[in-house]
Amino acid sequence: MENYDLTVIGSGPGGYVAAIRAAQLGMKTSIVEKYPCLGGTCLNVGCIPSKTLLDSSEHFFNANKHFNSHGITLEKLKMDLSVLMKRKNKIISDSNNGINYLMKKNKIDVFYGLGGFIDSNTIEIKGKETKKINSKNIIIATGSKPMELNNIKNNKHNIITSTEMLNLEEIPQSLNIIGGGVIGIELGVVYARLGTKVSVIEYLDSIIPSMDKDLGNELKKYLSSHLGFEFHLSSKVISAENNNNQKVNIEIENKDKQKIKMSSDLCLLSVGRKPYTEGLNLDIVGIDTDPTGRIKTNDKLQTINNENIYAIGDVIQGQMLAHKAEDEGVFVAETIAGQKPHIDYNLIPNVVYTNPEVASVGKTEEQLKQSDIDYKIGKFPMKASGRARVSNDTEGFVKILASKKDDEILGVHIMSARAADLIAEAVIAMEYKAAAEDIAIISHAHPTFAESIKEAALIATDNRPLHI
Repeated sequence: MENYDLTVIGSGPGGYVAAIRAAQLGMKTSIVEKYPCLGGTCLNVGCIPSKTLLDSSEHFFNANKHFNSHGITLEKLKMDLSVLMKRKNKIISDSNNGINYLMKKNKIDVFYGLGGFIDSNTIEIKGKETKKINSKNIIIATGSKPMELNNIKNNKHNIITSTEMLNLEEIPQSLNIIGGGVIGIELGVVYARLGTKVSVIEYLDSIIPSMDKDLGNELKKYLSSHLGFEFHLSSKVISAENNNNQKVNIEIENKDKQKIKMSSDLCLLSVGRKPYTEGLNLDIVGIDTDPTGRIKTNDKLQTINNENIYAIGDVIQGQMLAHKAEDEGVFVAETIAGQKPHIDYNLIPNVVYTNPEVASVGKTEEQLKQSDIDYKIGKFPMKASGRARVSNDTEGFVKILASKKDDEILGVHIMSARAADLIAEAVIAMEYKAAAEDIAIISHAHPTFAESIKEAALIATDNRPLHI
C-alpha cells in the first residue's frame, strides 16, 4: 500500500489546486478522480464550457445586431452549432491536458476511480482495478451536481439540467428556465443570442437573487429589452410534463395565485446544486453533514471528529464558486504545512458572465439595511463613460457602498462590460480596508471602463463626480 502526506479526493479547481500547493510545500501528494479526466465540474461541465458558449454566442449576436453601426456589413449570417460545440470540446480537452501537465510537473500521483474511506487514513479506489492507499491527511473536494425538484425530474431529453444544456445538437426555438440564478441566466443568454425565445420562472422576486437587488433589476431590464427574455418572478412551478417527446408543458402559479400554462421545446432545471458525497463512506469515519448535505467543518476546514480529514469547495457551506474552492484548497495545504493562511469570505467576488457582465463583492444594500449599518451610495452610470460609448457598451453602472462613519468600502456592485475584471480592483481595495476616497484620489487611465469605479468613489466620498 502506497503512503502519502496528502490525498485529495476530487480534481476540480479546489482539488487540483490544493494538490499543487501541497506538492509545492514538499508533501508527497496524490489525487483521486472518479471520472476519466481531471478538472471536475468547472472544467468539464461548468465554468469553462459555459463561458466558451457565451463567448461564441456573443460574437454571433454582435455580428448580427451591432456590426452595421461600425460600417461592417454581413449577409446570410448563420450559426453552425456543431462547430461551436467542437470548439467548446477542444477547449475542454486542452484544459484537461493542461491539468495533466501540472500533475506531472508537480509529481502528483493520479488515481482514477471512485474513492471511499475505509478508515480515517485509508482510501479504497474502485476503478479498472481496486486498490488502497494510505494518507496522513485527506481533503474531500468532490464538488456538487445539479438539483432537481421533487415533482420535476431530468429526463435528459427535453427536461434537462445545465450538464445536458452544454451539449445540444440543435438550437431550440423556445426554452423555459426554472430558476433565475446565475447558471440559468447565463445559459439562457447563450441561446437567446442564437434566436431562442427564452422564459425564466423564478420563485423569488428578483433574478440573481443572491446579489444586490439593483443588479438583478437592471439585468432583467436589459435581458427583456435586448434579448427578448420573458420573466415570471414570484412564481412557483406546479408541474412540467413531457408531451410525447415534442414539447414540455409547464404550469406555474404567480404571486396573485393565478395559474399560467406554458409550452416550450426545452425546459432547463436550474434550481441550484447540491453537494456530491455519494460513495465516500462518510459514515465509516463519522463525518457529519447538515440538512442540505454539506459536510460540517471548523474554521480550519477540518471535518468534525477527524482533524486529518478536510473538506473544501461545494461540499461545504458558502457560495459554490470555483475560486472560493481554490482559495480553500490553498488554505488547507498551507494549514497542514504549519503556515497561517487567511480567507475573508466577505471578499470572494461573484460574477455573471452575460454581456454586460455583472460582478459583486462585499455586502449588498439589502444586507446593510438588515444589519442597521449606516451607509452611503456612489452610483455612476456606464452611459456617462467615454470608453463605454466608444465600445457601444453603455448599459449598467458601478455602485459603491461605503460606511457613513469612516468611508470604508463595504460593497461594490458592477454591471458593465468587463465587470468580471473590474471587480478585482474592488477586492484589493476592500482587502486593505480602503475608503471610497482612497479610490477617488487614485489616477485611473483614460479612457477606460475602470474610470467608472473612480467616478462612483467620487460620488460616494463627497458627491463630486467629474463626468455627470
